Formats: sequence, C-alpha cells, structure tokens
Amino acid sequence: MSTNTDTRRPAATTRLCAHCGTERAKIQRAKTYERLCIACFIAVFELEVHQTIVANKLFHRGQRVAIGASGGKDSTVLAAVLKTLNERYDYGVEFVLLSIDEGIKGYRDDSLETVKRNAEQYGMELCIVGYRELYGWTMDQVVEQIGKKGNCTVCGVFRRQALDRGAGMLGVSHVITGHNADDMAETVLMNLLRGDLPRLHRCTCIITESTSSPISRSKPLKYAYEKEIVLYAHHRKLDYFSTECIYSPEAFRGSARSLIKSLERVRPSAILDIVRSGEAFAEMVPEEIRGSTCAEELGGGCGKGTTGDPSQGGEMSQFEKQLEANEKAVHLETEIVLSPPPLPPSQRKKREKKEQVSKTKKQQLGSCRKCGYMSSQELCKACVILDDLNKNRPKIEIELDEEEEASSNVRRRMEALGLRKSLGVI
Repeated sequence: MSTNTDTRRPAATTRLCAHCGTERAKIQRAKTYERLCIACFIAVFELEVHQTIVANKLFHRGQRVAIGASGGKDSTVLAAVLKTLNERYDYGVEFVLLSIDEGIKGYRDDSLETVKRNAEQYGMELCIVGYRELYGWTMDQVVEQIGKKGNCTVCGVFRRQALDRGAGMLGVSHVITGHNADDMAETVLMNLLRGDLPRLHRCTCIITESTSSPISRSKPLKYAYEKEIVLYAHHRKLDYFSTECIYSPEAFRGSARSLIKSLERVRPSAILDIVRSGEAFAEMVPEEIRGSTCAEELGGGCGKGTTGDPSQGGEMSQFEKQLEANEKAVHLETEIVLSPPPLPPSQRKKREKKEQVSKTKKQQLGSCRKCGYMSSQELCKACVILDDLNKNRPKIEIELDEEEEASSNVRRRMEALGLRKSLGVI
C-alpha cells in the first residue's frame, strides 16, 4: 500500500498586525518587537507620546509653549505630533516655534527654510533668534577662530541663552525640545564616562528647571526611538531637513553615538536600558551636588534585593534582622575611645583649608554686569567666552562681498610671491 506524500512547501503565511489583526504588518518595533501595520504604528506612536505628556504633566490648559524647532526630523515630528494631540485630546495649549540661527552656512540656512515651511503647514507662530544679533559672532566665525575642537561647548552655552532670550521674546516660560531616547542614552553614557554627577542627575529628567534660567524645559519624546521617529516622519510624509551639523562629527557625542548604535545592533532594547539605568543612577546622586532641580518625581517602591516572597523578604529582610540583633547586643559591648594624637602645625593648616573648601556656600543668583542675563557670577558663561573670542578678533572688520574677497586674496598672494622673489627666497 503506497501513500502519497505532498512534498510541496507550505505557502508562506502573511504576518498580520499585532493590534488590528486585519492589515499586513510592515513595521517591527525595536522596543517591543511588535509587528504593526502603518496605521497602527502611527496611532501607537502618538498614544505613547500622549501618555508621556499626561503622566508627567508637561503642560496645562491655557499655557503658551515654545517648540525648539531646528527643521530636523525630531523637532518636525514633535511639532506634528503635538499639533495632532492638541486637537485630538483638547489640551488647550498654544504651541509656537522657536528657532536658533547659529550662523552655519550650508546647514542652518537651509534648515531654517524647512522651519518656515513647517510654521505655515502647522499654523504656528515662528521666532528666529540669531547668534550674530545676540553675540556678534556666528559659529562659522567661532570655528575659524578656535578650530573644531571644543566648538560644541561654545555653541551649547550660546544656544541655551539664546533659547531663554527667544522664549522671553515670545512671552513663554516653557520650551519643549525633540530629544529622543537615543539622545538621552548618549548623554547618560557621556556623563558616566566623564564622571559628571550633577549633569547625570539633570540629563535623565523629563522636565528640567534651573536657578540660572526662568525657562523650564521638557522632552516629550524621551522614550521614543530615533528609528521610530524616522519611520513616523516617513509614513506621514513630513517635511524635514535631514543633514546633520557639519561640525558635530568632531564632538565627543559622536563617539558615544557610535557606541550606542553598536549596542543597539546587538541588543535593540539597550537604548531604553541605558536611559532607565541613568534614571536609577540619578537617584543616587547626593542632593548637595545636583545643581539644578529636576521637576520629575520618580515614585514607586524599592524592589531591589527581594526574592518576591513577602514572607521571606530576601536580602533586605536578613539585613533588618541583623540590625535588630546588633541593637540587642549593644549593652554587651564596651567602647574604648582613644584621643587622636595632635597634628603638626603644617598638617593642621591643611586640614583647616580643606574644611573651609568643603563648606561650600550656595550661589546667589544675580545678573551679568555686561549683558544683564541671569548669572551666579559677575559674568555669565556666554560673556566669558565672548571676552576670550574678542581678544583675538581684529579691532576693525571690513565687510567684503564674495567677488571682492576673492580678488583681494589673489592680490595678497601675488604681492607675497613678488616679495619672496625680491628677497631671493624662491
């Protein structure tokens, strides 16, 4: 008796969306590994941002909030999502766009055109604040003066103050930025490598407030992956500028980004794992060195060191029993206290100096004597940088157009060549 066996391969089954179960799944999420259709992915992405906003109470009805807009994918997606959520859930918030013009030719001038189009598309007011108007310098001039090393530090100081001044022009006290989970993980890693505890505490907060600034900042995309932001922008056909800053590859952040991307390829959840670890580390930073205040309150009990069995209690329960046993045995102990030997005069002076240094006084907030910006020092950070830059700047600057500048360069080269020939150098 012969049996006929079908050797043909079974037809490939189409994976359906894990949410709706009807449409074909086209996107696999890095965070949850869910396979979703395009419509469900967009809905889930917007819902998660909404939940982040509501859970952390980022803004309230009647508030006027500025969106830090650069024209890139993050700020464009942020503006589009907030406009959608504001209409869908009736936040009652007025959103406006705030852009900073650092003065980088071939990068910022093009991206600002994208921001202007976004302002028209979303019906939002736009304010552009430039480095040249505020500081008399553009980032191109700064890089020409100091080189590419350390330019991001200068830009960061200028940018923070420019955002505050722009927010003042718009009459807002809250600025939201498009920092995503990848950015947060990079910052956590950078601060860990540098051992910068105050910044480690601040960088993980979804809302940050500082005594040196009247403006609070928040990050609604804190838990959104960069890949998903790109997918959202792509499938919603958003208009954004995709070129990165021409000076950013020289920054330390670029090295941290490369490491994060390598970790993500091996373990996609590594990005959120690093962010969560940064939040845990931030809670261990001593209060006296935190610097700025973090408006995010992390609630919940501590489940560290427990076995999950309430009757056993794990290591913490054993530790408590040991403490009780130690307290009962206190009356059986005899304590012998020996007075320390006197210190020599030289060592005594050193100890007194250390004690004076350790007794740090809280900085009092004042105003910069040059620009009037809030500062705990006589000069704000921006003015200190500007003083150093202006020391090496020529006293008189002559504005030349491109043709005049090119002809003057040729003329100077010809004169130098003639001088070298007359001296017999060539």
